[in-house]
Amino acid sequence: MQHEVVFAGFGGQGIMLAGQILAYSAMEEGFNVVWLPSYGPEMRGGTANCSVVVSDRPIASPIVPRPGTAVVMNNPSLERFGPAVKPGGCLIINSSLVNIECTRADVCKILLPANQMAIDLGSGKAANMVVLGAYVGATGAVSFEVLTAFMKRKFASKPQFVELNVKALAAGRDVAEAAVRGGS
Repeated sequence: MQHEVVFAGFGGQGIMLAGQILAYSAMEEGFNVVWLPSYGPEMRGGTANCSVVVSDRPIASPIVPRPGTAVVMNNPSLERFGPAVKPGGCLIINSSLVNIECTRADVCKILLPANQMAIDLGSGKAANMVVLGAYVGATGAVSFEVLTAFMKRKFASKPQFVELNVKALAAGRDVAEAAVRGGS
């Protein structure tokens, strides 16, 4: 088993945090993991992406030129990483901010309004947790329970965000699971 994903957006969207939480959750389950961040010239507002590889065998390279999944939070991310997803893979698209159409017919596309979902739950800052939950719901790369438990520990020093992030993870998971079941 090997899962390769790229999380992409702009600085300030919590892209790196989503990738880190996935990576550490996978480590807790005993998987081999690589997390590779990439920043644009600016931190907040510049481009940001990270790749995560989760595997039950040794990982040969941290570079992910053809990910199985891309989680894209904005238009430039879809333009850059949408074409790179392997045929048969999955694109998880934040339809709150992505307003261009992905015309690929050889990948699963899960459109979810991550920003709006997060706002409806209490804070737009939780959009990264919505898409992280969607990724885990679509792929089963890690156990949702382990993911949630790790996120709670990660936010232990900010307890006011724990309940919101638990709800955001679950909301994203639910949308992705329904989309996968529905064959979208």
